Amino acid sequence: MLKIMYSLLLCLSVSLAAQAGARGHTYQVDITNLTPGQAFTPQLVYTHRKPNPLFTLGEAASDELAQLAEGGDTAPLSGLADGFADAVTTNGVLLMPGETTSITIQSNPGRGLLTVVAMLLPTNDTFFALNGVNLPRRGTTSFLAPGYDAGTEYNDQDCANIPGPLCGGEGYSPVAGDDDEGYVHIGNGFHDLGDDVLKPQRYDWNNNVAK
Repeated sequence: MLKIMYSLLLCLSVSLAAQAGARGHTYQVDITNLTPGQAFTPQLVYTHRKPNPLFTLGEAASDELAQLAEGGDTAPLSGLADGFADAVTTNGVLLMPGETTSITIQSNPGRGLLTVVAMLLPTNDTFFALNGVNLPRRGTTSFLAPGYDAGTEYNDQDCANIPGPLCGGEGYSPVAGDDDEGYVHIGNGFHDLGDDVLKPQRYDWNNNVAK
């Protein structure tokens, strides 16, 4: 029996348990939302053998990542991962603060990598991710992961530009704005931007976000 535990930023906790088999390993991924006021959209999880980064800090996000970070849509990234991953699965749970969910996924024999990603709601384009971390061959491994900003949408904290059950606003927009950062960076949380937008007192976080 192998077990791995992942700690992600924005109050997310991931633990993986793996059992060896003739055709590889089966991993159980346990994700716990540690944030006080953010939900995690359905989580995309995939295993792969060769490095294939979901993103690079300081560089522009892919269109597929932007669609997840702005709208929670896992389908474009899932389709991209199908071309190289050992296994791809989406856990369709909206994970609320303090809740835990489990996903089971396989990896082929040999040294495998794990990627996990989901949007934080309500945000403009913030996501958490494990970006191709090593799967364990035995024992337990722990990770911390921050909340990342895709840099594809201005962080106005306005419900008109945030999807999901709380806001119901616009999700992904393919049109870049003048105030978009233009590159992936560590998320800097919520700020006091006025009376008509979401408030940091309820929706802010301090990295890390998951365990």
